[in-house]
Amino acid sequence: MEITPTIQAEIQTYLKRKGLTLTKFGHTIDLNVGTVSSIVTGNRSISVHQLDSITAGMNLPPDYFYERYIEECIEESPLNWKKISPFLYRCIELGRLDCLQRVVILLLDNPNYPPSLFEVAENVYKDGYNEAAAYLYKKVAESEKQQHSERLAICQYRLFQINIGQDRAVNLQAAIEFAPFVDRLDEIEQLDALKDLANVYRSLSMWDKVYEFANQMGQMGKIQYNLVHNSKRKGTEPRKKLSRPLFVYIVYSELLCANACDAKGDHEQALEHIRGYADLSWVKEKDPDSLYWKKQYQQWAKINTYVNRLMSGDISVLPDYVEHMAAENEIFAELLNVLEVANRYNVDVDHILQRFESQIAAYQEPLSSDMYTQQVLPEEYVRFWYKLAKYNLNKGRYSYGFKCLIDAFEKAVTLKHALLIANCVGLFERFRAYAEPEILARYNIWERNDRKDGFAICSD
Repeated sequence: MEITPTIQAEIQTYLKRKGLTLTKFGHTIDLNVGTVSSIVTGNRSISVHQLDSITAGMNLPPDYFYERYIEECIEESPLNWKKISPFLYRCIELGRLDCLQRVVILLLDNPNYPPSLFEVAENVYKDGYNEAAAYLYKKVAESEKQQHSERLAICQYRLFQINIGQDRAVNLQAAIEFAPFVDRLDEIEQLDALKDLANVYRSLSMWDKVYEFANQMGQMGKIQYNLVHNSKRKGTEPRKKLSRPLFVYIVYSELLCANACDAKGDHEQALEHIRGYADLSWVKEKDPDSLYWKKQYQQWAKINTYVNRLMSGDISVLPDYVEHMAAENEIFAELLNVLEVANRYNVDVDHILQRFESQIAAYQEPLSSDMYTQQVLPEEYVRFWYKLAKYNLNKGRYSYGFKCLIDAFEKAVTLKHALLIANCVGLFERFRAYAEPEILARYNIWERNDRKDGFAICSD
């Protein structure tokens, strides 16, 4: 068995092979000769910064000595956070999660270190190192003795945020696991957590859950808003920064509750919630950000009132809805509503689709880290192309209808959205006789893949 030389021995061998003096090598790596001499002779503990400088000077990969550094400088020495902390960050930056894990396991034996590891997790999460952050949050959570601690709740919240993606089954499981920890968060952070939970359940079309968490967010928002604007505590701002002005959580709650009621067919109750964010005269903030959000919600209240009436069968408001929609920058959700009305009530909307033909052709799914954009908009995209396919197939425009259906199906498969996949399959089966051979061949491939993935095939 080959014996691996120590870091000190390998440096000495390198200097002899290259014929370098300590002084020259020190100048090369920007360390003074005394420091280099102490490291080479073993009289000085080496920091990760010094190790990186030496490694670079030897033209070796930056993490070349990291495993030996753990063995020689961490495992065989008393734990020293000032030395270990920079090493952890470097392991994360270089993707050496194996080294990170070895050191974390050592630290978790000491109850003094989980708070420090939590701080590292928070820092690297902000910098986008999600895999490393998730490992740290998980380990800190496992070591937490106080089950009602805020730190444990934050760990669970961050794991929820990291795990949310395009896999609906994973998203549902993440929401289920996190939900019991929401009320253990700081009252302010609860608002963003409840918003995120409601948006995930909205993407899953679980409307009772949407209503539950949205309503909870609204009640919490009202309490905090009253505290901030209470005459005895005027000027008191929340300790933590929210992603939106405080009043927005109250009105967004009303919007989500209205959305849930509409989805369940309770249009009267939905109108009550819409009125809850139509009148914002009670909002005291006058800063530009707050004025922007006030204007947004007032516009949404107007357009969602149209939507509510349309979905109830009042087609007379369709022209007003379209004109209001034309003034908006983002119209995809509104076009989705137009198609829903067209298919539900057999309304001809060709003139509307022609009017917005260029926007439809140019549409690209937006990219954002915001949970609403991540979770709700991709499904909205699938529904739009599915409903556009349905509208055109019903009108006998088979070539374009099947093209739209392909777009819907492929995105639904990406999202692993079993119901939308089944709807696409059902719509295809209804119009199979009009499909061209190339489309039929692609469908046969889809059907085989669906059965492998366990998706249920049912009619629309």
